[in-house]
Amino acid sequence: MADLEGNLAAKHYHVDTPQESGGFHVKGAASLDFGMKHRLGRIFDADSAKTVMLAFDHGYFQGPTSGLERVDLNIVPLAPEADALMATRGIIRTVIPPSSTNALVVRASGGPSILKELSDERIAMDISDAVRIDASAVAVQVFVGGENETQSVHNMTRLVDAGLQHGIPVLGVTAVGKELVRDARYLGLATRIIAELGAQMVKTYYCDEGFDQVTSACPVPVIMAGGKKLPVRDALTMARRAIDQGAAGVDMGRNIFQRQNPKAMIQAVRAVVHTGMSADDASAMYANLSGGAQD
Repeated sequence: MADLEGNLAAKHYHVDTPQESGGFHVKGAASLDFGMKHRLGRIFDADSAKTVMLAFDHGYFQGPTSGLERVDLNIVPLAPEADALMATRGIIRTVIPPSSTNALVVRASGGPSILKELSDERIAMDISDAVRIDASAVAVQVFVGGENETQSVHNMTRLVDAGLQHGIPVLGVTAVGKELVRDARYLGLATRIIAELGAQMVKTYYCDEGFDQVTSACPVPVIMAGGKKLPVRDALTMARRAIDQGAAGVDMGRNIFQRQNPKAMIQAVRAVVHTGMSADDASAMYANLSGGAQD
């Protein structure tokens, strides 16, 4: 094991030099098996190599969330605008139409509710059930720096092992507690650990300074988490900056389904991610499609 004493802070990120893709459009996936690549290919658009993921798995630890009281009415109509849906197996089986062509990213960790210590998660589903659902990936929360850090990392590595056996990628989700700062140093630490231990994708938050270093130092795709609801222009600006700084897509929930017009918002987000639209033009697009909504 490397000696921690005397280590120098990393600084040579070569942010202007993209990582070689090896002939496959998903970062770091060139050497994976066909099934794994095929599933990643459902998540990431072949032309843009990006993804718009719609997250509505919030109920697995906080119950009915504003905007998710009726997933069948509030979320299902948005599905055609998303590349991938991030949800629990319970919602997928009870609400999502089997005719949906979206890639499915299934929440595979859980345990505590918002009433308990959130980092005390366990693996919450067997990988064989992800196969039955036809999942494109499974998602697991990783609490780097949290009270149960090692346990959550072990949850992820067990899923990675199972996923490799069945050709199902793992999305490692960085969970940042209130006591941790969402800066490039922390996010770089968390995303690199998740990738080093085998996850094929990482979901993390955006930071105003050094996000390009976070994405450059991570050998697998980094998907930006939307986080709390922001004003429309701020959310679209964050998405634009994240993509410009190396993110392979966005996974937004509250910044879409809590809007006055969620469909207009996901269309604007899609334009930012897949066509390179500016935040200003995307904001104007939202205003036009929503009939002048100002949220």
